[in-house]
Amino acid sequence: METMYLKTLIVAAEKGSFSKASTELCITQSAVSQRIKFLEERYGCELLDRTGPVVMLTPAGEMVVKKAQAMLEIEKSLQDELQKFTGRQSLSICCTPSFGTAFLPGVLNCFMQKNADTVDLKFMFSTPEQAVKGLAERDFDIGIIEHCDGLDLSEFHKVDLPKDELVFISSPSLGIPSPIADIEQLKAQRLIARKDGCSSKKLLRHNLSAMGCDIEDFRSTVIYDDLRLTVETVLAGGGISFVSTSLVRKQLDEQTLREHRVEGFCHNRYRTVAVSRRKSNDPFVKDFLMCVKTEFDELCMN
Repeated sequence: METMYLKTLIVAAEKGSFSKASTELCITQSAVSQRIKFLEERYGCELLDRTGPVVMLTPAGEMVVKKAQAMLEIEKSLQDELQKFTGRQSLSICCTPSFGTAFLPGVLNCFMQKNADTVDLKFMFSTPEQAVKGLAERDFDIGIIEHCDGLDLSEFHKVDLPKDELVFISSPSLGIPSPIADIEQLKAQRLIARKDGCSSKKLLRHNLSAMGCDIEDFRSTVIYDDLRLTVETVLAGGGISFVSTSLVRKQLDEQTLREHRVEGFCHNRYRTVAVSRRKSNDPFVKDFLMCVKTEFDELCMN
């Protein structure tokens, strides 16, 4: 049996929702439901109580989850041990979307030039909280996380990167003054925002709350999960957005976009590389961290 089915049960129980579990696991809600149904048919008993607004483990489900967690831990240890026989190592990376879009291609190119023949590399984009959870559960070896203050990374080896700057961006066609903008001028525009859980949206909400307003106070709000589409929409005059300057440096330099800061706003968030302590002395991890450093050193020189 696929152990991923057991993990699906664990996540569904943790989230209390098939839809939230599907988001966490990057599969459809139907796939979550089918996996749970398969387990229930295999074990001959109901594992989740679906009668309330939040799905909950039944007594049988609690027993299965306890055993499943132990099985998944054994599987992870087995994978680590088997690498000794294959002659190849694996490195799994999770990063938040802005870093992944702006910097990861350069970092990966640097890393793979040295290690393409010896390392199997996998990576994915996720929210800060999901990255931390994946590191804790050994789904990832490295997490590159853009985050607000308060994220607990104490159980990992950490490398701090330069802070990330976020600003509002707009097309010059909208006529919003730059670089300082009045919040009322911005609220009169359509806001292109990220989904809940993204640190840029958390920082925006925090800033707006400090000024006595909220995202709902903008003329309208559109939620995009694609950063490139967000930038293209703003370039076309379709609204404004609160994004990392690392994503739009070229457009800002070319003046095809304007940046706007608001007096009283916090425009910075943290960037941290978090490494599982069991991997902190791995030579491939050290190589990857050096490639991250090289990417940022070149950015500072430019």
